[in-house]
Amino acid sequence: MMNLVSKFAKGYVNSFGWKTDKKIIVIESDDWGSIRMPNKEVLSKLSQKNPKILLDRYSLTDSIANVTDLENLFEVLHKFKDFKGNPPIITANTIVGNPDFKKIKESDFNNYFFETFDNTIMKLPDGHKILDLWEEGIAGKIFKPQLHGREHLHALLWLEELKLGNKDLLAAFESECFGIPYQQIVINKRKNLMSALDENGFSEETIFQQNYIKEASKVFSDYFGYTSKSYIAAAYIWHPNLEKVLKESGVHYLQGLPVQYIPSKSKGNFKRKLHYTGQKNKLNQIYLTRNVFFEPTSNPQVDWVKKALLKIELSFHKRLPAIMGSHRINYIGSLIPKNRDQNLKLLEELLKKVLQKWPDVEFMSSDELGGIIETE
Repeated sequence: MMNLVSKFAKGYVNSFGWKTDKKIIVIESDDWGSIRMPNKEVLSKLSQKNPKILLDRYSLTDSIANVTDLENLFEVLHKFKDFKGNPPIITANTIVGNPDFKKIKESDFNNYFFETFDNTIMKLPDGHKILDLWEEGIAGKIFKPQLHGREHLHALLWLEELKLGNKDLLAAFESECFGIPYQQIVINKRKNLMSALDENGFSEETIFQQNYIKEASKVFSDYFGYTSKSYIAAAYIWHPNLEKVLKESGVHYLQGLPVQYIPSKSKGNFKRKLHYTGQKNKLNQIYLTRNVFFEPTSNPQVDWVKKALLKIELSFHKRLPAIMGSHRINYIGSLIPKNRDQNLKLLEELLKKVLQKWPDVEFMSSDELGGIIETE
């Protein structure tokens, strides 16, 4: 059944949508700024207590991008230019906050507190240089932050698990980590702490999520000096009722998959709503739907260059922009350098073949594409 739904969604997104004769490529990359696995020492320590971690690709490879990660990624991007002279640009969907572990512990896990992502990064040995590189990437038009959320975490569910004494999550908490596979105590049929805007039945959940969006938007604009015009929900899960708060926060464009997962109280399942690029909701916000994927870390056995090229070709044949999802995890090497190094070679191969096959291609960020759709 899921395969049928997936095939229908892919056909739907390729049949409808905003049409253009331009060959536009957008690279959307999620999770920048978020803690995942802090370092190798924490990985070793936690995996001894929780073997599930060794089976989780995110726990094994994903972390905050360090200096080498950013320098190497930017080096690859700077090698290429489209026919207008623009380099490939990463739409860096940014988590602007992480848990403030000290304050949360002081509250006996009764209250949630966060610190801004730049404060998290500044705790790292090369934190100042990392943030300088973010600014260099923005100035060089190869790195365009957009909003992904306040933290990549359903904070209320996490606090509940911690208060109940979840051993897996408490051990991670002591190492200032939260995004791990874990044995749950609270009955959570979806078993996903990372979906910040899911609904788990807490009485204050709606207000908490509204504040989550408002605070995330403010942190983003305060740090970067501009409002994020696009947004992508963590794990592609959000209720349409939250789109009004996003609009009030300056969000015009909603990034996502062909399928939006809408929380439903019925049997712990999701309602599914299909979207296509250029579709508008009642608030005139525009959906930007991913139709290409480049995720080599998820399955290194797949020929991701070939797969992405075929999807880009299909998009251009249908006169659609190619919107490629490629998470941060693919470019992180602090835990496993081979992960970053191999994937950057693949990215370079992909970009080279794109320009050879379509010399009139145009690279742009998600908010740039949204602006073009909005004004045409």
